[in-house]
Amino acid sequence: MSLPDGVDRRTFDGRERLATRGDPVYGEPTDGPWRLWDAGRSKLGAMLELGLDTGLAGGEAVLYLGAASGTTVSHVADFCGPTYAVEFAPRPTRDLVDVAENRPNLFPLLKDARKPATYAHVVESGLDVLIQDVATRGQARVAARNRQFLRDDGRLLAAIKARSEDVTADPDAVFEDVLDDLRATYEVLETARLDRYHDDHLAVVARPRTTD
Repeated sequence: MSLPDGVDRRTFDGRERLATRGDPVYGEPTDGPWRLWDAGRSKLGAMLELGLDTGLAGGEAVLYLGAASGTTVSHVADFCGPTYAVEFAPRPTRDLVDVAENRPNLFPLLKDARKPATYAHVVESGLDVLIQDVATRGQARVAARNRQFLRDDGRLLAAIKARSEDVTADPDAVFEDVLDDLRATYEVLETARLDRYHDDHLAVVARPRTTD
C-alpha cells in the first residue's frame, strides 16, 4: 500500500521506518528534516505500517479526536491540510498548544469529543478525514456524533480500545459490539487488530452511510 505524500520510509537504527517532515515533538530520532513516526506510540502510524487502505493521500482536511499531547496529530499536521485537534484533558492540551506553535495548520481545541456541538462553530464541515483515538465508553457513538463534519465520501479512521468499552469482556466480543453500533452510521471498509503495536485495539476504516 502506498504511503501518503509527505510520509516516507527512512532508516532509523538500521530499520526502515515511517517518517514525516517537521519539528520533533516527543524526543523521536530525526534524519535531517525527517522525524521518526513511531508506530508503537501511534495507532494511525500502526495502521500505515500494517498496510491498511486509509485513503490518506496527503493534504486532507482532518478532524482528530483524542489528540492528547500531540504525538500522532503532529505527524498528521506534517502531511495534511487544516487539522482540528480535539482533546478533553487540560494538561495534555497545554502540550498540544506548544506543538501547534510551529504548525500553523494545527488547531488545538480543549473540548469533549462526545459533545461536537461545543466545537461545531469552529470546525469546518465537509472534512476529508475523521481520525478517532478516544479512551471512552461509547466509541461508536462518538464517531456517529462527529459524522456531521465529514463529507459523504470521507473516511473514518478509528482505533477502538476494548478496555475503554469494558475492561472485563473479551476484546473480540467488544469489537463486534462496537462494529455493530458503528454500522448504523458508517459502512465499514476494513478492520485489523493492532496487537503487534497496541494491545487490544482494533483499527477501523469506514465511510459515512448516506441517506439517498
